[in-house]
Amino acid sequence: MNTIFRYDPNVLSQFPNLHAGIILVEGVHNLATPQGLRESFLNEQAAVLEFIGQTRLSELASVAAWRAAFRKFGVDPTQYRSAVEALLRRLTKKGDIPSINALVDMANLVSIHYALPVAAFDLRQLKLPITVRFADGSERYTPLGETYIEHPEPGEVIFSDETGLVIARRWCHRQSDESAAREDTSHVLFTIEAQHQGGEADVHLAMTELLDLIKLYVGGKLQTTQLP
Repeated sequence: MNTIFRYDPNVLSQFPNLHAGIILVEGVHNLATPQGLRESFLNEQAAVLEFIGQTRLSELASVAAWRAAFRKFGVDPTQYRSAVEALLRRLTKKGDIPSINALVDMANLVSIHYALPVAAFDLRQLKLPITVRFADGSERYTPLGETYIEHPEPGEVIFSDETGLVIARRWCHRQSDESAAREDTSHVLFTIEAQHQGGEADVHLAMTELLDLIKLYVGGKLQTTQLP
């Protein structure tokens, strides 16, 4: 799996509490979200809303740990929220999370269940391996749904392919347009990450649930690992 996805040693040394689950799926059949998955996603949203209640998202251990990680590499986590905090914020403010497609919905379902950032990266335009590393500022990033190019701030943690194409800025803040999972996606890489105490066990549970959903709804050939 190191030839597909890896963490730069400097990132691992700076963030010793990091745990991640990686799932590569080749030959998936991604479509509009099937009814069974849609119902499960809606039920999970209702359960998470009830569980959170009046609790502030910043009080959730996993969210608080990501806020601390963002601050550590120089990003204000109230201005740029981790993907999981943004997703939970959407749910608690709006009451629901829109359905996108099977791959995205199953990733979001697992994300809100475990309060962990879960990403689904389409691999078709990427030159592997993907490396999570500190940016030097020369890398290229296209925001989701846009055509213009941005450059990350030096020192920012990014997901980058071998050409310097950024597929996620500010670690788990936002994916790129090139990496978004769409209905014709056939090869996808899922990442599940945690920074909090007890995160390794949560990542393992999240991986298990996500693997079950993948097998049930999109199929494909699977490879898995937990890092670091």
